[in-house]
Amino acid sequence: MMAQYLEIKAQYPDALLFYRMGDFYEMFFDDAVAASEALDIALTKRGKHAGDDIPMCGVPVHAAEGYLLTLIRKGFRVAVGEQLESPAEAKKRGHKSVVKRDVVRLVTPGTLTEESLLEARRHNYLAALGRIRDDWALAWTDISTGALHVMPLSRARIGAELARLAPSEVLVSDSTDDELRPVLSDLGIYPTVLGGASFDSAGAEERLKRLFGVQTLSGFGAFERPELSALGALVDYLDITQKGRLPLLRPPQRDAVSNLLQIDAATRRNLELTHSMNGGRAGSLLSVIDRTVTPGGARLLERRVSSPSRNLGMIEARLQALDWAMESGEANTLRDSLRKVPDLDRALSRLGLDRGGPRDLAAVRNALAQAEEIAETLDRAELPPLLADARETLTGHDELIALLEAALVAEPPLMVRDGGFIAPGYDAQLDEARTLRDQGRGVIASMQAKYVELAGVNSLKIKHNNVLGYFIETTATHAEKMMSPPLNETFIHRQTTANQVRFTTVELTELETRILNAGNEALEIEKRLYESLKGAILECAPQVSETGQSLAEVDVALGLADLAKAQKWTRPQVDGSRAFEIEAGRHPVVERALQQQGGAPFIANDCALNANGEGAAVTLLTGPNMAGKSTYLRQNALIALLAQMGSYVPADRAHLGVVSQIFSRVGASDDLARGRSTFMVEMVETAAILNQADDRALVILDEIGRGTATYDGLSIAWATLEHLHGVNRVRGLFATHYHELTQLAAKLTGVSNATVAVKEWEGEVIFLHEVREGAADRSYGVQVAQLAGLPAAVIARARDVLSALEEGERGRTSPKALIDDLPLFSAAAKPEPVAVKKGPSVIEERLETLLPDEMSPREALQAIYDLKALLKG
Repeated sequence: MMAQYLEIKAQYPDALLFYRMGDFYEMFFDDAVAASEALDIALTKRGKHAGDDIPMCGVPVHAAEGYLLTLIRKGFRVAVGEQLESPAEAKKRGHKSVVKRDVVRLVTPGTLTEESLLEARRHNYLAALGRIRDDWALAWTDISTGALHVMPLSRARIGAELARLAPSEVLVSDSTDDELRPVLSDLGIYPTVLGGASFDSAGAEERLKRLFGVQTLSGFGAFERPELSALGALVDYLDITQKGRLPLLRPPQRDAVSNLLQIDAATRRNLELTHSMNGGRAGSLLSVIDRTVTPGGARLLERRVSSPSRNLGMIEARLQALDWAMESGEANTLRDSLRKVPDLDRALSRLGLDRGGPRDLAAVRNALAQAEEIAETLDRAELPPLLADARETLTGHDELIALLEAALVAEPPLMVRDGGFIAPGYDAQLDEARTLRDQGRGVIASMQAKYVELAGVNSLKIKHNNVLGYFIETTATHAEKMMSPPLNETFIHRQTTANQVRFTTVELTELETRILNAGNEALEIEKRLYESLKGAILECAPQVSETGQSLAEVDVALGLADLAKAQKWTRPQVDGSRAFEIEAGRHPVVERALQQQGGAPFIANDCALNANGEGAAVTLLTGPNMAGKSTYLRQNALIALLAQMGSYVPADRAHLGVVSQIFSRVGASDDLARGRSTFMVEMVETAAILNQADDRALVILDEIGRGTATYDGLSIAWATLEHLHGVNRVRGLFATHYHELTQLAAKLTGVSNATVAVKEWEGEVIFLHEVREGAADRSYGVQVAQLAGLPAAVIARARDVLSALEEGERGRTSPKALIDDLPLFSAAAKPEPVAVKKGPSVIEERLETLLPDEMSPREALQAIYDLKALLKG
């Protein structure tokens, strides 16, 4: 047996081998050591190899999925080695023959299909990067849904596109591994390296033709050699990992970078589109706008957020669907129906890979039945084009629905081996076998009653287990009576345990044979019927898959409409101009957080970046820390993104000329692993913006130049703003504490000033969070430091230094002379006296006595007159 294990393991050196032994998957040698540590299970030993103990650990087969999930999340790949015959079949080949085993599946992060291993509301992408000379292509698939896409792209776009897709696994050729590793490591991706043969474009074309059963790929599109290379690598890897049983993949869909709003990895991270800064879903834009009620709808919404469109026709079609959903009186009825729709795509995929079960058959039945009901509801309305197209593919499954309705019980079991999922009356042969099996159980009960009376033992029971089959069990106190004449002529002793004694009879043995044969026959018939029903579904797989996509489309439109109604969002005007006008815009995530906390409402702000002709339109934003500059920058970028994904937006009005790229440089941290300081990371991100942004880009920059000497930082920020204005000609928001930059508004036609308003009150600063025209003259850094809790002595000293520096700047005194004149800091310096607040005024005392909940409207009005009178004295 160990020789067999080592032979199989040699074929999968980079994976843990789950070696099936009865009801357990066992692991040996280094696999056992690694798995026991990762899974926190006991490490034992079994036999010896080369004189040393063989480490061993194992997991139960019935609980294997949970252990697989843990191993995959910790970066392991797992080869599942199953028994291909029973021990009885092995013995026919010889007394010492080892049961045949082989790997039936290689489990990797990008090839998961089991419901328990996947997040229902997220895609699980497997991607491949192909290159032919200097041309690149990216292909990706989600085998749990069948989606297959390919895109030509430049070397510079690889990081951005992988950040958009967030694949679980990326395939690269051994010839490109070294070149791509830095890009992938930036994204936290560890590639799976394949040989060059997997990426051979000629072989790839043949693989794809065989997969889709066609003579030419022309019907799917005109694919270039790099695209074929990437697609072929995906198919080859799936063939390897699935051991020849390929998933149900849809024909490849060719995407183009030019059709999508381009967002690089740093911007996705800064804007927190699908994940917040802490890595979780909570706090992200997606978590706030997701009101879908089906898994397919949730995955489609995630794609929309990750890949907003630049196609005006597509944006308008999505907005028209949303318009209809906003006005429809059937919205709640449709959402109630959608809540009953199972995950159709993933059920279909599991059936195609032969990893499904009776519940997947029922999921298809229930989803198609709900689709018919939804179609009937939609038929009562005049639909916009997008939903009208979706409506057409919701029906046409009458025969399949009728077949599944007749064949399946309402709530089938999880596994085929459990049986009992075929409805009574569907198959006469099955009904006959079940009758014999079930009547046999009744006979067992009557036989038990007869034996109780014969033996005079009321505690006598007839039981069953997998080892002994049916047996008679009684307590040890009655054993002597049962084994003595005349009862021993009927009861044959089989086994004695600590507290029980077990017997059989000739009659019971004969009945057991008849019952077992009937039970086994019924199970075999159900297995055959399962295969027949699965085949019927797979014959209709393309049409069923289209229904799943249409259900998701309806769900997304209704979910976004529900959000827009609840949050008072408005329809954006998106066109081909270079306009960027937002009235009373709000940050959707911050606004939701304030609502949940029950605090003050979000302060809405306008934004106008209207370019003059083909020139730039940049607003230079000044104001103190904590005033809301970063929130303002992000909210306008998110409003543009929401509009181009086809959603209403959090604003009173929005007119947006289509945006080609969004760049964000807001907040930064160091990258110690690659030897980059915070300032270096900031400069790398800024360089990417200046080198890539075009005249339709939206750029938001926050405090460029911080982290270095003041004049160095000011110089960099100044030159960056001039470049964005004169070379890139972008629409942008540029937040800064370098107040000297505000002078550029008078020199550059496309630059304007804005500031975040604050108010000083009794030595403290109050943030109003209002963006107004003009420039700030101070940053209020000392006041913010005081709010943060710096010691009073430090605050007082900071004020002294600030005052001296400001006076010196006005008098053009050198910094060195100022430093020499300043007295040294005294640790014992007394803090500034805290202003003692006066007692309450007459008006405040009067307000304290008012109880609004107990006042009538007339009394409230009179109270206001009284207060005004007190104010006038």
